[in-house]
Formats: sequence, C-alpha cells, structure tokens
Amino acid sequence: MASIVERLQALPVSERAVVLESMVVAEFKETLLMSADEELPLAESYFELGLTSLGLTDVKQRLESLIGKGISSTVLFNSPTVEQLLDHLTAEVMPELFESRPEAAVSAAPAEQDALWDDVMRSLYQT
Repeated sequence: MASIVERLQALPVSERAVVLESMVVAEFKETLLMSADEELPLAESYFELGLTSLGLTDVKQRLESLIGKGISSTVLFNSPTVEQLLDHLTAEVMPELFESRPEAAVSAAPAEQDALWDDVMRSLYQT
C-alpha cells in the first residue's frame, strides 16, 4: 500500500489538496466517532466539535504516521481548526507537494528577471 505522500506525488498538484483534506477529515471523524456521511465543519474549533486535548494528540500522532513528518503541537492548539491545520500542512509541513510551479521554473525565474532587467537598462541608456 502506497503512503499518503506517494499517493499525493502521483496526483496532479491541482488534486493534492482535496485528497489531503479527505484524509485529514477522515482522521478527525474517526476520533469524534462521526459516520462517513456526516459533515465535519472545517472552520469550527476542534474543541467546539467535542475533541479533547487527548483526542487531538491522538489525531496528531496518526497524521504524523500517515505523512511521515512531524506536526507542531503549538500549531494545533494556536490554530485549532481543521481548515487551519490543512493550511499549515500544505504551506509548512509538505510545501514541496503543493507548489504550483515545477522546481525548474522556480530556479529559472531569477535568470529570466535578470535578462529582462538588462534589456530595460539597455533601453534606458541607449541614445
């Protein structure tokens, strides 16, 4: 069975956030004893949903096991919604999986900017 990271890598970047969200939501639903067809409010605090500190720690450990990376406890308690957790996972924990541009394009951008700047400077100083 492929890890969640391998599953995400196999998907187009545009689909990865949806798959990650469904995985994270499933973990929270399991801990909250919710059925699969119940909707989990993503913008509601974990604690308003009925999660305890112990339950949140359990979710954190299971998510870390699934993604193979650590999740800051501070982030979980300071930004206590599933929506904020998803933002943290995509921006801070696994940003390499959620970049919108390929690595080659990112590294080429400064060279292209330098060439453009050189053209602008030449045009300004030509008489």
